[in-house]
Amino acid sequence: MQLNNLLKNFIESKPINVFITLVILINAITLGLETSEELVTKIGKILIYIDNIALTIFVIELLIKLFVYRLSFFKNGWNVFDFIIVTIALIPTSGPLSILRAFRIFRALRLLSVVPSMKKVIQAMFYAIPGIASVGTIILLIFYISSVLVTNFFGNKFEDWFGSIGESMYSLFQIMTLESWSMGIVRPVMEEYPYAWAFFVPFILVTTFAVLNLFIGIIVDAMQNQTIEDENKNNQNSQINLEKKVLSIENELKEIKEILKKK
Repeated sequence: MQLNNLLKNFIESKPINVFITLVILINAITLGLETSEELVTKIGKILIYIDNIALTIFVIELLIKLFVYRLSFFKNGWNVFDFIIVTIALIPTSGPLSILRAFRIFRALRLLSVVPSMKKVIQAMFYAIPGIASVGTIILLIFYISSVLVTNFFGNKFEDWFGSIGESMYSLFQIMTLESWSMGIVRPVMEEYPYAWAFFVPFILVTTFAVLNLFIGIIVDAMQNQTIEDENKNNQNSQINLEKKVLSIENELKEIKEILKKK
């Protein structure tokens, strides 16, 4: 039990957390350097050596956590995420599985579980999924209706852009992102259909400046809620710790009183 507590305090300590973060960053850099054939010919063995050391550190960290938390390790989604990332890295990458070497870069994603601020953002995004799904459904509906309209309006003369619903949706997506929407698409269409602006301008206002901002609003709201929840948890933990200290002091006072009575 004492060993378990020592390992738990060790693996959850701030210095170890900082050390693991640095290892992840160094490993991500070396994996990026391995994409350069020139560097591989010069220092390829060093890069492989660093990669193996990093993987060994990750495995040791994972084994310690499995020993400390046992089955409860898998109750934490972030632990499962780390387990999957490290397990993928352990799969042999020779022969037909050589393509899996490219997936080693996914180890950099471990930063999401190690850095608290990143973890908070990801948790907020998961918290916002229902709202994002609702907004996504709305924007898909707008895109579908708009695609049918522009295919019927402009498809005869602009088949490359609006010849089918699929091509229309892609063109409308380009317009929504404001990439060459005016000179590239809308103005050529207006040469044939002078009043085409009456469709495209409201479409941009609705999709780009209204609906997409809803995504940002939902995520910001989710992050605020996540921050409030974390603060409440911290306050509850502080209160529990305070109550424990008070109880321990009361117990010590009782013991002292009993000793004084006996004397």
